Amino acid sequence: MSGAERRGEEVPPEARPPSSALHSALMISASFGGGHHQASSAVAQALAERVRLRLAQVDAVEMLTPAERALIVGVYGFWLRHLPAAYHAFYRWTDQPSEPRIVTSSFEWLGIGGLRRELLAQRPELVVSTFPTSVALADTVRRREGLHFLNALVLTDYRVHHHWARPQADLLLLPTESTRREMLGWGMAPERLAVTGLPVSLEVERLSRLGRLERRREMLAALGWDEDPPEPLILLSGGSGVYGAFMEILEVLGNLGERVRVLVVAGPCPPGVQQLGGAAVHHLGYRADFAALLAGVDLLVGKAGGMTVAETTALGVPLVVYRPIPGQEEHNAEYLLEHGAALWPRSPHELRRAVLTLLDPQARARTAAAARALGCPDAARQVAGELLTRLGWEA
Repeated sequence: MSGAERRGEEVPPEARPPSSALHSALMISASFGGGHHQASSAVAQALAERVRLRLAQVDAVEMLTPAERALIVGVYGFWLRHLPAAYHAFYRWTDQPSEPRIVTSSFEWLGIGGLRRELLAQRPELVVSTFPTSVALADTVRRREGLHFLNALVLTDYRVHHHWARPQADLLLLPTESTRREMLGWGMAPERLAVTGLPVSLEVERLSRLGRLERRREMLAALGWDEDPPEPLILLSGGSGVYGAFMEILEVLGNLGERVRVLVVAGPCPPGVQQLGGAAVHHLGYRADFAALLAGVDLLVGKAGGMTVAETTALGVPLVVYRPIPGQEEHNAEYLLEHGAALWPRSPHELRRAVLTLLDPQARARTAAAARALGCPDAARQVAGELLTRLGWEA
């Protein structure tokens, strides 16, 4: 998303279609991983293609006070790095109707000062959240200040945890029919539910329409490589942040017994090439063209965040899930496994065997086809269309 959009300025004329009315929207995401931001930006892109729009995007984490941020972000990061079992226990404890009121009530006040200022400054007609607590907070401000906007929530996982079942949302945009049934099970009104797919960027949608050779050429051009290497290309995700299995995966990839090339984006090592056993590991640093790399590789190895699942299925890229975050990512992995779109090894030995399985062209083709069958490359446009219909905006 552009700087103008983040500041709440009008989208430049060359980036939007002609229309008689200028509308306003506030996108709320959260910097717990990158998936919430990416989904938010994808919806913003799709909306801006359809209507004249003044867009602002905010991070729910930045709305917190310094003390709140230190506590919530600090505890979350500590759990994932050092005590994943504690995070899993919290996930299960809060995923029930009897969840303590002390937890659910916090959704109505944590960060309320920052979001209140943003909503009063922007006075949007549409608020789209990609993080569950934000939609509840926006509703609290709306009621207290007498504001009027459509309060929408985009689910960015493939199972509905109790926190996503937010009665404060006017519209819940869901990735699958199974999540719609789960929302109904939590008591959400059916008229507030719409199955759209999990929104991926318009760039991922474009790449999904290309053939295998075209994608490969774009990937090679992005890497600056003159020739397509003979070795299989494996992309390693989750290199940054709190992914504790990163070095374990690299060690396994270096001991496959055959030569591979591994692309690492935003990993802990400085940019350069490292030979690790039979693996030539290309540490690429941060890359804005991650989608082009993903579309061109043979295989992705890493976690199972909602956006990772959405992008790999949109592009039909086989995924080997390894040590996903307990709770939501495990459910995402189960969704892929159930449909034959991924493998989920549980040990280094099983990881080696899973990677070798998907390096076989026939097995890889079967898994890629299963992934592609689950994909929804145009989900961002589906979300935008649903929002425009509910708002009655002309497109």
